[in-house]
Amino acid sequence: GDADVLRKAMGKKQKDVLDKMKGKFMDGCKANGLNLKICEKVWTDWEAFASYAFNKSHSTCYAFVAYQTAWLKAHYTSEYMAAVLTSSLGNIEKITFFMEECKNLSLPVLGPDVNESERVFGVNKKGEIRFGLGGIKGAGDAAVEAIIDELRAGGPFKDVFDFAVRINLRTVNKKTLESLVYAGAFDALDDYHRAQYFEVPAGETGTFLEKIIRYANNYHIEKAAAQQSLFGGAGGEPSISRPKAPLVPEWNQIEKLKFEKDVVGFYITGHPLDEFQLELDGFCNCTLDKVFEVKTPELKIGGIVSAVQTRIAKNGNPFMIFKLEDYQGSMEMSLFGDDYVRMAQYVEVGRFLHVTGKTQNRWGSEQLEFKATNIRLLSEMREKFCKELLITLDVARLSELLIANIDRLLKAHPGQCSLQLRVVDADERIEVGMLSRTLKIAPANTLLRALGSMEGVTCKVA
Repeated sequence: GDADVLRKAMGKKQKDVLDKMKGKFMDGCKANGLNLKICEKVWTDWEAFASYAFNKSHSTCYAFVAYQTAWLKAHYTSEYMAAVLTSSLGNIEKITFFMEECKNLSLPVLGPDVNESERVFGVNKKGEIRFGLGGIKGAGDAAVEAIIDELRAGGPFKDVFDFAVRINLRTVNKKTLESLVYAGAFDALDDYHRAQYFEVPAGETGTFLEKIIRYANNYHIEKAAAQQSLFGGAGGEPSISRPKAPLVPEWNQIEKLKFEKDVVGFYITGHPLDEFQLELDGFCNCTLDKVFEVKTPELKIGGIVSAVQTRIAKNGNPFMIFKLEDYQGSMEMSLFGDDYVRMAQYVEVGRFLHVTGKTQNRWGSEQLEFKATNIRLLSEMREKFCKELLITLDVARLSELLIANIDRLLKAHPGQCSLQLRVVDADERIEVGMLSRTLKIAPANTLLRALGSMEGVTCKVA
């Protein structure tokens, strides 16, 4: 019985129970005439084992599985990551983590496509990972299977009208089609953009998507009538005019990604914060996953508000709890009293915020919390606080063409920011800084992306 108590204490890391049993164990060893020095060594090994108990045969199995998965990841990277993503469907945090790993591996993860997607994550002919139709909210298993079966039977869909005609619209209904559009599953099918499907032109009834559904229904009615007609033996296709798509502006990237996240659960084709990369790099000193690790008196973080709750405290005063998200994670924050009065106006779902604050112990607890001391709109940071653009050039990549291209770009973006060029020779560890006295620029995203795409050029704001 005592041996079993000892076993349980070791398995559950109950050090206090082990300490109580040591005397009894050593007395028993002495009574049985055993070498106490050896028994002391045995007990020390047991204590070490109890601090992290792991069976040797179990650890061998883990090592073998780790070797197998590492081999698959090295030799079949796309297929392996597609399988890992599939196994994580339904767990947004894991999906986000593994999609970040795909990004690190320079492995594209493409959105759903009715001509390429399977039910789950798959790999196309180019070795790219394609999101599965089964991961789209509102699609439904029966609809997904119907689309995949038709694709295999009849080949790729030519356009959205061909899709509507070939698919059973009782199974793949209007709600399913809307979800497919929001997720971008028709993007590569033709030249229509997502906003066109939902627009109702002035003086007309019904969206373009509803007109496509009516077109498909009329197509089948006319085809059935022709087959039953005395003159239906000609075998031609019904001649029904296709509805025209309305001419409307495309959704901006933020709108597109919002709808994408609504039906998929996370961002696939980008991230809303991509537009604010300059602000995150230049005016933030911490990411949300490191808030309680970074040791600095003043933390500066940025992100998008994903949830907001306004409540009333026991004293009758309102307070707010909201969630901020960035590329690395998310965090809940609270605003009480004067902080609520001063900063709550900035907090709204979908807004991009720059938050200054500090970590402190919760009231009556040793647990840490983040306290916001100032909130600004991330969109205003560049205009108000950007003073200088620093462009670093690798001397090994310098050429007349590169300088000409940079000069053309800078002159196309006049503004109020100072410009500094820094030429670096990494081998000799030499650098030369040059401040422009005549040229002031505007650090627009178009400029920064163009500079970032040039070999040997990096840029940063201050």
